[in-house]
Amino acid sequence: MDNKQVGVMPLNEALNLARVSGVDLVEIAPTATPPVCRVVDFGKFRYEQAKKDKESKKHQHASQVKEIQLSPRIDPHDLGVKLQHAVEFLCEDMKVKIALKFRGREMAHTEFGFQVIEKFLKEIEPWGHPDFKPKLIGRGINLMISPLPRNKRAKNPYEEADHAEVEGGPAHEAKPASPKPAASQQPVAIVRPNQPKSGEPSEPGFSNTPFDNLKVG
Repeated sequence: MDNKQVGVMPLNEALNLARVSGVDLVEIAPTATPPVCRVVDFGKFRYEQAKKDKESKKHQHASQVKEIQLSPRIDPHDLGVKLQHAVEFLCEDMKVKIALKFRGREMAHTEFGFQVIEKFLKEIEPWGHPDFKPKLIGRGINLMISPLPRNKRAKNPYEEADHAEVEGGPAHEAKPASPKPAASQQPVAIVRPNQPKSGEPSEPGFSNTPFDNLKVG
């Protein structure tokens, strides 16, 4: 009703108003006294509500921070797994905090830790950018990575790989061939040419065939 307040009215009158307007009576605040309702198209109302929920989730993701821990002697495979997690977080509009910790004598060669960070940043560049340069704080290197805008961000390669695996999964695998029945059980339809009379030569193409001696009961 053009977002105008009609005021308090009995339920029957509200239903009649919605019926006359060709829309629905939707309860918005059932716990209020009296309950608050809207005269609106229910389909349109659900669409707008879903759109608002989607926008609010985007803002929630943008405010979330995921932490990934590294080490100066991290295995290349483990580094790849950490990178995959970071890409997935950034593609969901989340920030990623990188924490690299030095243990014991590793503090004597902090350059190895910075090399790991630089390699990580180079790999993550299509999806995010650092908010500031890597800094050595205490016994570790801390770094914050923010996602790039959607129009400048690369697609999530791991998500596409999952879709490809699903599409090429068991549903598309070749089905095993059904076992053929044994020769004694398999029905056979035999069509033979006209038999030549005795003394007449057989027609070319049908001489010495494996069906000549076959008896048909």
